[in-house]
Amino acid sequence: MTLQTFFEKFDLFADTPDAVAKMREIVLDLAVQGKLVERRTSEGDGHVLLEKLRTLSPENNSKSRSPKDIAVEPATSIENPSHWALTTLENTTRDTGLFCDGDWVESKDQDPDGEVRLIQLADVGDGKYRDRSSRFMTKVAASRLNCTYLAAGDILIARMPDPLGRCCRFPGDKKSAVTVVDVCILRSNSTFFDPDFLVVAINSPRFRRLVSAQATGTTRSRISRSNLGGLPVPLPPLAEQKRIVAKVDELMALCDGLEEQLRERETQHAALARASLARFADAPTPANLGLLFHKSYSISPPDLRKSILTLAVQGKLVPQDPNDEPAEHLIARIGIFRREANAKEYAPVSEEEIPYHTPSTWSWIRLGSISLTSDSGWSPQCLPESREGNEWGVLKVSAVSWGVFKPEENKALPPGMEARPDCEVRPGDFLMSRANTEELVARSVVVDKTPPRLMMSDKIVRFTFPDEVDRAFINLANTSETSRAYYARNASGTSSSMKNIGREVICNLPISLPPLAEQRRIVAKVGELMTLVDALETQLATAHITAEKLMDAVVAELTTQD
Repeated sequence: MTLQTFFEKFDLFADTPDAVAKMREIVLDLAVQGKLVERRTSEGDGHVLLEKLRTLSPENNSKSRSPKDIAVEPATSIENPSHWALTTLENTTRDTGLFCDGDWVESKDQDPDGEVRLIQLADVGDGKYRDRSSRFMTKVAASRLNCTYLAAGDILIARMPDPLGRCCRFPGDKKSAVTVVDVCILRSNSTFFDPDFLVVAINSPRFRRLVSAQATGTTRSRISRSNLGGLPVPLPPLAEQKRIVAKVDELMALCDGLEEQLRERETQHAALARASLARFADAPTPANLGLLFHKSYSISPPDLRKSILTLAVQGKLVPQDPNDEPAEHLIARIGIFRREANAKEYAPVSEEEIPYHTPSTWSWIRLGSISLTSDSGWSPQCLPESREGNEWGVLKVSAVSWGVFKPEENKALPPGMEARPDCEVRPGDFLMSRANTEELVARSVVVDKTPPRLMMSDKIVRFTFPDEVDRAFINLANTSETSRAYYARNASGTSSSMKNIGREVICNLPISLPPLAEQRRIVAKVGELMTLVDALETQLATAHITAEKLMDAVVAELTTQD
C-alpha cells in the first residue's frame, strides 16, 4: 500500500483509536527514512556536507559542551538512503549555531511586570508552538542570571514530558524572551540544515525512541542535553531537506483536514445518538430499540446501560397492564407485615422529593417503608488472604460493589476465632455497601447463590423484603441516576476515596414502586437489553483490536518497504 492509497482509504481506519495521530507518525517516519520524496542527483550528496562539517569549529557557544574534538558522526548506526549522511544533533550547530539549555529562573527571579518573557515547558508543543504561559522577568534579572535570549526561528526541545523530546520552532514574541532550564535551545547552521527539517527529524518516532532509551528518572523522566546532543540525525542534501519539509507540510495539512472531518462526524453521530435515545425514551418499542444499535453511529455501552436503567425506573421500558394490581395495594399489605414486625415508620415522599412522574399504577415510597428488616455484619481482625475450602470468611465491600455478587472477595477468619452464623450471607439476600468510594458507596447486589460460611462485614447492610417486592427491581432502582444523586448529596466523609452512608439515609431513599407483575417484566426486559449491550461492547472491543492490528500492519508495510 502506498501513502497516497492510505490517505484515500482512510475511512477503513477512521475508527481506529488515534487514527490521525498514527498517520502523522507515519508521515514523519517516512520523512526521516528518505521515503517521502524522490532523490534528485542534481541536489548533491549529504556526505559532501558532512565532510564540510568536519572542518568547522564545534565551539559555537560558551554554554555548549566544548571538548577538543566533538564527534561529527554518531556511534549509533541507522539505515538511511545511500546519499544521506548521519551526524549528531549537537553538530547541527557547528560554527555559527547555538546548543544550550535554558536558564535556571526561580520564582524569586520573576516579575509579572517584567520586560522579558520566560518561555515554559507548556509552550513547547509537538511540532507547534503553544503560547500558553505568562511568566516574565526584568532585564536586570535576566542580565544578573546571564540568560540566553531566544531568537525567532530557534528550535525549542523539551527535556521533560509529555512527550519527552518534543520540539517546535519559536516564532518570536513582542517581548524579548528566554526559556527555562528544562528546555534546550537549538540554533542550527542554516548552510547545512533546514531548521524545519530538524523539527521533523526530532519529532519523528525514530528519534523519540532514541530519546526514551537515553532518558533517566523514575517518577518523571528527563534527558540531559549531553545525551540529547549525541543522538543521530540524518543529513540529506539541503535542497532535499526543503522538499521533504514541503511534503510533510502538505501531508500534515491533509491530516488536519481528516481530523476536522472526524470531529464533524463525531458531532453528527453524537446528535444522532442523542436523538435516538430521546426517541426510544418517548416510545421504547422494538423498532426504536433498533435505532440504539445503528451501525452508522455508535452509542457508548455505558450510555446505553444508563438510558435503559433510566427508562426502567420511570415506567417507560415495558407497557403497563391494566389488569396488574396497583402498587398502592402492595404497599398496604406490606404495611401490615411491617406493623406485625414492629418496624420503624418513615415519612411519605413529599412532592418536592419526586424527581419525575411515573405511571398512575406506581407509587412513590421510601426504601425503608417496603423492607421488613435490616442488619449489618461485623469486622473482626481477619487474615489478609481469602479463606480456603469450607473455612469461615468475612466479605469485603468489593463483594457487593459491582452489580454482581462476588463471593471470592473475602478475608479468612483467623483459626480459633468463633464465627457469627447470624451474619452469614444466604441466597436471595439484598446487600449494600455503606462505606466505599464516591462512585461505589451504597451500590447493591442480590445474592443469587453463595458458598456457605461467608459473613457480612460491618460495612455491608442486608435488607429483607416481603414477596410483594422483587429484589432485582429494587436493585435496579437503587442503581439509577436519581438514587446515585441522592446518595451523593447525603454521603458523609471529606474524601472522595472514602464515603459513608448511614442506614437511615438508605432507608429514606425515595423510589417509585410498580405493580409486582410489572416489576418482574421490567427486570426481564432490562436483563434482555443488558445482554444485547454486553454483546455490543464485546463486538466494539473486537472491532477496535482488529482495526489496531490492521493499522499496525499498514504502518509496518509503509515504513519498511523499499
